[in-house]
Amino acid sequence: MSSEEIKAVVKEKYGAAATRAASGLGSSCCGTSPASSIEGCDPITSNLYEAGEAAAVPEAALRASLGCGNPTALAKLEPGETVLDLGSGGGIDVLLSAKRVGPTGKAYGLDMTDEMLALAAENKRKSGLTNVEFLKGEIENIPLPDNTVDVIVSNCVINLSGDKDRVLREAFRVLKPGGRFAISDVVVRGEVPAEIRKSMELWVGCVAGALSDLEYQDKLASAGFESIDIEATRVYNIDDAREFLRAAGIDAATIAPKVQDKFISAFVRAKKPVAAQACCGPTCCAANETSL
Repeated sequence: MSSEEIKAVVKEKYGAAATRAASGLGSSCCGTSPASSIEGCDPITSNLYEAGEAAAVPEAALRASLGCGNPTALAKLEPGETVLDLGSGGGIDVLLSAKRVGPTGKAYGLDMTDEMLALAAENKRKSGLTNVEFLKGEIENIPLPDNTVDVIVSNCVINLSGDKDRVLREAFRVLKPGGRFAISDVVVRGEVPAEIRKSMELWVGCVAGALSDLEYQDKLASAGFESIDIEATRVYNIDDAREFLRAAGIDAATIAPKVQDKFISAFVRAKKPVAAQACCGPTCCAANETSL
C-alpha cells in the first residue's frame, strides 16, 4: 500500500466518523457517554476518558474520538504551555489540553479531514474556549514554524501514516528545544502475521500500521529525540484480538492466538534536546547546533 492510498482510505473513514458524530451517532466507545453503548464497540477505543473529562467537553467531541489512550492526562501539561495535537479529529484532546494549559497557554489541533475540522470548530464554539486553534494539514507537513511548540500530543494517529519517519522529523522540528513528545499509540511487540499487515481495514483501525516498540525507539532517535520511553497502558488479550480481527473479515480463530498480548496501547515519551545556553566558543556552538 502506498502512502497516498493509505491517506485516501484514512480520510474516507474519519470523514464518515465525523459525519456520524455530528448527527448524534457514536463513532467509538471511549468513555461513559451514550457512545459507549454503540454496536460493535472497538476494544482499542474503549474506556479512555474519566467521567469528569467526558463531561467537560461537548458530547460530539467524545462521540468522534477514535483514539487508543488519553495523552493529555499523561503528558502533565502545565499552565502557559503551547500544545499541538497531531490528528486532532473532533477535538477532544485539544479541548482537554486547552483547559490544562489555561488562558495563558495555547492548544493547536491539526487534521487533514474537512469533516473532522468542521466538527472540531463546532465543538470549540460549544466549549467557549478561546485558546484553541484548529489547522488543516497533514502530520507529515506540519503548518507551524520551527521551535514553536512546548508539547506534542497525539492519540492513535501516527500509526496511520505511511511515512512515520517524516512525521517524527516534523514533530522534532516544531518542538522548542527541551520540548516534549508525549503521545498515545498502538505498538506491537514481536512479529505479527502477514494477513494483519495487509489489511487496509486494520490499518485504518490502528493495528496494521503499528510500529514495534524497537522500531519506534529507533525512529525517534533517528529524528533527534532523546529520553525515549515506551510505557504500556493497555495490553490487548485474545478476546480483544478476536474482536478487531472479526471486524476486518480475518479468520479470528486461526490468527487471534498468534497475536495474543502482542498489541498494546502505549504512552510514548521523548524530548528534544535543550540547546546549549552558553558555549566555550564558535566551534562548540556549531557542534551543538548540528547535533540538534
